[in-house]
Amino acid sequence: MNASITRAEFPARVPRDAAELIRSAAALIFDVDGTLAETEELHRQAFNHAFTRHGLDWQWDRAVYKDLLRVTGGKERIRAHHERLRIAAPLSDEDIAALHRVKTAQYAELVATGCCPLRPGVTELLAAAKARGQRLAIATTTSHGNIDALLSQALGTRWAADFDAIVAGDDVRQKKPAPDVYLETLARLNLEASDCVAIEDSANGLIAASRAGIPVLITRSMFFSDDDFGDARFVLDDLSELGAAK
Repeated sequence: MNASITRAEFPARVPRDAAELIRSAAALIFDVDGTLAETEELHRQAFNHAFTRHGLDWQWDRAVYKDLLRVTGGKERIRAHHERLRIAAPLSDEDIAALHRVKTAQYAELVATGCCPLRPGVTELLAAAKARGQRLAIATTTSHGNIDALLSQALGTRWAADFDAIVAGDDVRQKKPAPDVYLETLARLNLEASDCVAIEDSANGLIAASRAGIPVLITRSMFFSDDDFGDARFVLDDLSELGAAK
């Protein structure tokens, strides 16, 4: 099915076909930021908090942050921003790691307030997949700490027991759009790419999963809604449209 076909042309068929794709998969592989929850605004606030704590006059507004999101990985994003400024010597790896530690701690504090629920349809899809005996996995560029902060709050402290593979950015050599996190996830699941469905929200995620040969369903998110998703199998506004997949 051509992913460029709009839901206005096929208002019922797209969710029904997407639901069938989900139901037929042996495993569902989820991205985290933007896909499971709209976390990117909290990440942006946490970065700005870290900059202030370290005496830097950087403040990333939403436009700047949206552009920086093309660079995957928090530490990589800090380095990219500093290089674009073309001032002073490059930040050392130690400086960037220190900034990122403060940022990560602040992000966890923000998430712990309960201000970032899972996106519509996510909880229901996870429960339905588990009831069908499907396997669940995570393939993301964020850190294990960030994953745990979000999902411990949203799903409870034993959330990881429901996932057969959890692969984060620091587990692989190259982050998205490289396929590494997906290839590692497939290896841990011991499944073929065609047996799985990747659920993503960004062009970088789409490219990464596609390079690994995995069919992709996109759920549009706040910062990536205007990305090019022409190679996705389906593009939905959110996962609540998969009601028929329950």
